[in-house]
Amino acid sequence: MNVNGKPFRTIWMDLQTGIVSMIDQNALPFDFKIHEVKTYPETCHAIVTMVTRGAGAIGAAAGFAMAQAFLEGVGLNGETGGEKGEGRRETGAEYSVAQFEFFDLARKEIEATRPTARNLFFATEKVYNAGLKSVEAALREAQFLADENISDSKKIGKYGSILIKTGTKILTHCNAGWLGFVDFGSALAPLYVAKQQGKEFFVYADETRPRNQGARLTAWELQNEDIPHKIVPDNAGAHLMSQGLVDLIIVGADRIAANGDTANKIGTFEKAIVAKEFGIPFYVAAPFSTIDFSLTDGSQIPIEGRSEDEVLFYTGPDSEGTMRTIRMASPGSHAINPAFDVTPAKYITGFITEKGIFTHEELSGMKLE
Repeated sequence: MNVNGKPFRTIWMDLQTGIVSMIDQNALPFDFKIHEVKTYPETCHAIVTMVTRGAGAIGAAAGFAMAQAFLEGVGLNGETGGEKGEGRRETGAEYSVAQFEFFDLARKEIEATRPTARNLFFATEKVYNAGLKSVEAALREAQFLADENISDSKKIGKYGSILIKTGTKILTHCNAGWLGFVDFGSALAPLYVAKQQGKEFFVYADETRPRNQGARLTAWELQNEDIPHKIVPDNAGAHLMSQGLVDLIIVGADRIAANGDTANKIGTFEKAIVAKEFGIPFYVAAPFSTIDFSLTDGSQIPIEGRSEDEVLFYTGPDSEGTMRTIRMASPGSHAINPAFDVTPAKYITGFITEKGIFTHEELSGMKLE
């Protein structure tokens, strides 16, 4: 996508130096900054602190982190020589025991960063397996997955745009736009294609407490793309639907079980229940890499718990542009902060994927190629 007339990916890697660059999503929408990380622990920290976030972007970051780990492991014990990125990189059969232990530890640390996100595990496994052949293979696989992320998003946009007509009023939750992927996104991808097709429509962007990804990120994207929209409180969804102000709901996903039960940002389940009550189509947009066919249903999806500070405090700029953190809740009170909830498949009208739009019954009979 373009920012001030310049094309950007959400996250990218210099395959020669191993440096990963990403748009600092914690700074948006008040400041546009690029955050650079040189090692896999730094990339892990960026994932945990949500400098980069969103199912697809997390997957790309994890793949790059795993590739960084192989680059860093090249010089262990001096067996392959040189600093990171130097020496012999086509060394699959020559890895030492220490190197294998390093790679395994790195994989565990990467996978522990955001436990609900299926794309993170998908990418880490792919790059790890490639890296066992050679460091170069790990780098190639990480880059391939990032490029595939964009290709899948564009296909999701093409299929999903069919659901949008001129005059359609759409509600979305959290941010599953181009910031949530390497580019283009999932839930917002159909909107971008529909806009390119000349359709005129309106979007309600849930604020998405506690981190306000809808108010800060989705709204910023929609404004950037000149798509008419308004930010709405999370608890306004039922009212809007009851008044006939919502025609369609599209959300993203962080993990989908084999039966179609879907984990997405906390608050998604509530929207799905109300949509069912008022007969409003409720779609989940996600690539097949988000589907975890090893899980029978949503009860097996791990739900990430995050710091209570995200609920109790808020960070934003003051009148002079200085970022400040203020407490929003009663002093002395504590909070719980589940990052996701699980929407049962029976509430989901269909799944918009890179292979087409499917019901949960159709989805459960499919596997990754």
